[in-house]
Amino acid sequence: MGCLTRPHPWGAFEESLRELGYVEARNLVVERRYAAFKYDRLPDLAAELVRLKPDVIVTGGNPSIAALKQATTTVPIVMAWAIDPVGTGLVTSLTRPGGNITGSTLSTGPEFIATQLEILNEIVPKLSRVAILRQTGGSGAETAALESAARKLGLTILFADVRTPNDIEGAFATMTRSRAGAFLILGGSMTYVSRQQIADLAVQHRLPGIHLLREYAEAGLLLTYGPNAVAQYRRTASYVDKILKGAKPADLLVQLPTKFDLVINLKTAKALGLAIPPLLLGRADQLIE
Repeated sequence: MGCLTRPHPWGAFEESLRELGYVEARNLVVERRYAAFKYDRLPDLAAELVRLKPDVIVTGGNPSIAALKQATTTVPIVMAWAIDPVGTGLVTSLTRPGGNITGSTLSTGPEFIATQLEILNEIVPKLSRVAILRQTGGSGAETAALESAARKLGLTILFADVRTPNDIEGAFATMTRSRAGAFLILGGSMTYVSRQQIADLAVQHRLPGIHLLREYAEAGLLLTYGPNAVAQYRRTASYVDKILKGAKPADLLVQLPTKFDLVINLKTAKALGLAIPPLLLGRADQLIE
């Protein structure tokens, strides 16, 4: 099995594999490759894994998936997570993905991003400008969805692109200069491992922020709305099991999250001087104090 990704909740994936009877160094060989945020390396790493002729390759994040899609049309690829895989051309459809790629998606498509903007609009008084902290490689579908949702809410969107963790502090300076009233994070593994830095800078610059993974709120971001990443990674193991037992990716539907959690960090809200609307508090699945 090959893995092209940056580790975050991969422990849940490995645990699920063990529960299914796959134990590394006993009946499972795993080859791991990491780009370490150098995304120009992804094509070479993908080609390297393909040359090893693995039975299946597992990866997370649209840039890695896209690199593997270019590298092979035959080796099965399982997405641990993807953003709008149909809109970004990774699969043909969710129910019949076709080709050699299947797996899980973290969102239901562009409309999910609109919901995150609506939550920010509800929580921040007189919000007019929203910055998008965007990891380089964001899709056109995401951009179009954001601009469309922003127009409907009467919001102006501005983008702050980051490529490495070294870019994040400068991105916050840019968002502050542009008078953003809040920010939304579109990111993958790089922003995930930098979530503490992002949360700290958000408080320092007094910027309310939202992401889809609860780990960001646990690090101190104001709030998150999205699926449980650990559950997604556990589900990934079942795809690997089915493929190793003979199933073809083209016949395995891409699974959507079944539940979305709203997590609000009340300590951060207090630091930002924000009063969370009672209706939003009532909708929250978790309040961090």
